Amino acid sequence: MKINTPVSLSLDRNAILKEALARLAHANPGLDAARRGFLRRSLTLGGLSMLTGCTLIDEDSAETALTQISRLNDQAQAWLFDPQRLAPTYPDSMITRPFPFNAFYSEDEVREIDGGSFRLEVTGLVADKRQWSLAELRAMPQIDQVTRHICVEGWSAIGKWGGVSFASFLRRVGADLSAKYVGFKCADDYYTSIDMPTALHPQTTLALSHDGQPLPPKYGFPMKLRMPTKLGYKNPKHIQAIFVTNTYPGGYWEDQGYNWFGGS
Repeated sequence: MKINTPVSLSLDRNAILKEALARLAHANPGLDAARRGFLRRSLTLGGLSMLTGCTLIDEDSAETALTQISRLNDQAQAWLFDPQRLAPTYPDSMITRPFPFNAFYSEDEVREIDGGSFRLEVTGLVADKRQWSLAELRAMPQIDQVTRHICVEGWSAIGKWGGVSFASFLRRVGADLSAKYVGFKCADDYYTSIDMPTALHPQTTLALSHDGQPLPPKYGFPMKLRMPTKLGYKNPKHIQAIFVTNTYPGGYWEDQGYNWFGGS
């Protein structure tokens, strides 16, 4: 297929294809390797145009096509996701110590939060719209896990996280479990959202501790969401508010082009 590009425009075709391939590479690892290889080998500007329904004539149309690629990735990962399949767990002897710090700011900028006055706000499609203290959350049944954190930057580390089963918490507040999304707002201005099947996964945890101790500020005090089935940027720290919704909430990195589903 010939792409008619005005002379006044100079789309970098190699850059477009490289970005499209990168977004395909973020697809769920469970996707058949032969299919992924075929997509990578056959993708061209014409193929990208047919796949997304976009006519690539300028930078805006190219970005629209790349966004469509990300959405296709999200749909494929959601389709492949098994809400009952557990991520691998490890013995305490394999815990990474110290566990790496990672955020969109430096460690000396970590937000300090007063645990005594902290209240978790719960809103949206839930029956029990109220605020929760740390003492109330710690009084709920606690679970723990030793799982691998996988960062989109290419590194990983094993940590031990303890806290409240997020599925149990959602049921406790009377959340509409047929809703599409659960969103999070954080004290450090971070925000993200996840799909309901991941929210209900047995290993998704509202983490209040790390390595047997109260969650340190650098790891997300007073709480973070720990999901071993998601990449690191989907695990929000310093959570202040949780809401259940059918309206797409986006996320800090997702609104800048990262895949929304973010499965590992």
